[in-house]
Amino acid sequence: MTLKSAAAAAALAACALLAVPLAARQISPGAGAVVVLDTVRGTIEFETYPDEAPKTVARVIELVKARFYDGQRFHRSEPGFLIQIGDPQTRDMTKQEWWGRSASGKPIGVAEITKKRRNVRGAVAMAYPGTDGRTADSQFYILLSAHPELDARYTVFGKVIAGMEVADRIQVADLVRKAYLKE
Repeated sequence: MTLKSAAAAAALAACALLAVPLAARQISPGAGAVVVLDTVRGTIEFETYPDEAPKTVARVIELVKARFYDGQRFHRSEPGFLIQIGDPQTRDMTKQEWWGRSASGKPIGVAEITKKRRNVRGAVAMAYPGTDGRTADSQFYILLSAHPELDARYTVFGKVIAGMEVADRIQVADLVRKAYLKE
């Protein structure tokens, strides 16, 4: 192979890499299904970690397939910290003072906390009331910055792979039009 043909081959390989969507290149080894949140501010995609949090991932995927998150609103948004969703009461604007207090009614029943997955920027983790991680149900948060003080307290079951700039813009009452699994 000549230097010229090697350069041409390298250029062709670089072009082929650019043709692959950025999100497809960012998926971690061992990652499971990708969940897509189509919000009023844009799309957020996150990979899931079924090896580390099998029951949590299974429950969230079950809820996504049942369209549980469709039409919900983000009930918590703290700039530089997190956004949170998963309360079905958020579909009713007249109940805004009660947002964040409800869930699907079927707790996961286990806290699948691992040292492998940390509360870094873009981490997706289960929220729960009180102090018992086993009561986590349908509410989850997306971190807007790293918060290592949350490690060993919350089940991190995913990470944003596309749309982090959208997550940064989410405000309380922003709508999730649809949540679905990416094919």
